[in-house]
Amino acid sequence: MKLETTYTSNNYPIIVEHHALDQLHQYINDYKDVVLVVDETVNNNWNEKIDFISSEYGAHKLIIPSGETTKSLAFYEETIEVLLSKQLTRDTCLIAVGGGATGDFTGFLAATLLRGVDFIQVPTTILAHDSSVGGKVGINSKHGKNLIGAFYRPNVVIYDLNFLTTLPYGEILSGYAEVYKHALLSDMEAVQNIETQYSDQPALASLNEIEYYLFKGIQTKLNIIVKDEKESNVRKFLNLGHTFGHAVEYNFKIPHGHAVMIGIIYQFIVANKVLNRDFDISHYFNYLVSLNYPLDIINEFEFETLYQLMLKDKKNDQQGIQMVLLDGIGNPVVKHIDKPTLLHAFTDFLTYFKK
Repeated sequence: MKLETTYTSNNYPIIVEHHALDQLHQYINDYKDVVLVVDETVNNNWNEKIDFISSEYGAHKLIIPSGETTKSLAFYEETIEVLLSKQLTRDTCLIAVGGGATGDFTGFLAATLLRGVDFIQVPTTILAHDSSVGGKVGINSKHGKNLIGAFYRPNVVIYDLNFLTTLPYGEILSGYAEVYKHALLSDMEAVQNIETQYSDQPALASLNEIEYYLFKGIQTKLNIIVKDEKESNVRKFLNLGHTFGHAVEYNFKIPHGHAVMIGIIYQFIVANKVLNRDFDISHYFNYLVSLNYPLDIINEFEFETLYQLMLKDKKNDQQGIQMVLLDGIGNPVVKHIDKPTLLHAFTDFLTYFKK
């Protein structure tokens, strides 16, 4: 399966299939230098699959820690200095092989190295079906998640589905949150289909038919980002569940998708209050339970701490906190939400959790 962005210029292909990595050669043959930036867990599990890039193309190989720990100013400084020590020219391509954090970090390296070199996304997780597409790259700050970054398009996204076979269930859960989010942004039929396909933990763990849902998710995202690459309006819809979710993720250091799923529940409660919707909150909570999302962390939630983190969300403006809410499935809107409403929703949120 292959998709292509439809910007007015500088488009890039997105290849989604088993053994997609076999097509890498046509995109890196002409570079003077190639740098392979690999998540250490991926390197341990798939060393033979990716080592041909080093052996056949003489690529420099950098193995970086798994997860969000790489997305810091300190690690960025350390890594960029290593790259500069190799006397690279602008005729260089960085290849990110890993999950969303690896892609974000490598993309930011590419955007800033010598004022910009090419890079290729090779996502290896379900979560990265979202983060690898759209050109958002960056690192975290002590003030919040993804507050330092750029919009910088990859040359190609090569999504080899073979990598998904070694994902632990916790990583599947994290990635599934973004797949589910894309269904919520589409229509009720998409939501019903995906909830039927993945009704409980065994069904989701099987990843049966996951190719279809990943492809649909990427299509949904592309339909939005080609209208608004720099997130001035409709691209904000992709942040469904992320205002509260990012606060939870940053404060408790839990996986991104776990926090986003919690954020999606919270926005349903806010939408019921602000938009006079009648979403069945118990249905969505019960769905998370059926998939075995770890929710005990909710016992530790404290409103003021999370509120202060929400105040730092990059979608906010001078009027305060902005949230993406569903005014019906498939109909996202962006609304300013005041503190009393957020607190009221938070109180209800805890009540639903304890039912």
